[in-house]
Amino acid sequence: MGALVVTGTDTDVGKTVFAASLVQALGAAYWKPIQCGVEPPIDSERVALLAAADADRVLPEAYRFKLPRSPHFAAEQEAVTIDPQRLRLPACDLPLVIEGAGGALVPVTRRLLFADLFAAWKAPAIVVARTRLGTINHSLLTIESLRARGVPLLGIAFVGDPEEDSEATIAEIAQVKRLGRLPLLAQLLVLPAVAYLALVGWSSRRRSSRTGVLPTASAGRTGWRGSTSSTPSAGWRRW
Repeated sequence: MGALVVTGTDTDVGKTVFAASLVQALGAAYWKPIQCGVEPPIDSERVALLAAADADRVLPEAYRFKLPRSPHFAAEQEAVTIDPQRLRLPACDLPLVIEGAGGALVPVTRRLLFADLFAAWKAPAIVVARTRLGTINHSLLTIESLRARGVPLLGIAFVGDPEEDSEATIAEIAQVKRLGRLPLLAQLLVLPAVAYLALVGWSSRRRSSRTGVLPTASAGRTGWRGSTSSTPSAGWRRW
């Protein structure tokens, strides 16, 4: 079933929560190759909690740096040289959800970007984007940079208040699958059950597709909202 990359148009766009939903939905393992910033909970801890994933499904980072900055800079501050050989895909018997750091063009080193790693891994990617002003430009640039490197795209998922025209415009111009939208919430959420996503283009690489619709915890802002075509709802529950 291989690996799947979750990347974004920026930092703090919702990649970790989205990655956690995939880990739970696919019964997958999780790997964040480089963690920058160690204030708890770090991203792997968040995913383990949100996805109710056993410790053996959360793979250790190749690098962990104290400074919450771009990996190339955080590494330099600790006099560490990042070795790309340590960033090869780890062996895993499960589907593997990989979360990048920040946006797709964040530098791993001064000569290597995350998008270059994604291309080397030959893993399909999902782009997570905000819905607020500026997202059309940011999203299209991210998609273009990934395609220029030959990274296959499964689609784009949005986080924020609904912006129908912006979301539809990005999907139309980029000719990319629109996977849905997750509203911003006042507090972090726990996923109560499998969160289904329209992973078009990846179904042939995993077991037979799961079907069904999960109940939402309540109406309104707590539910995942997918496109009108094929993305079902998934329930979310507050801590």
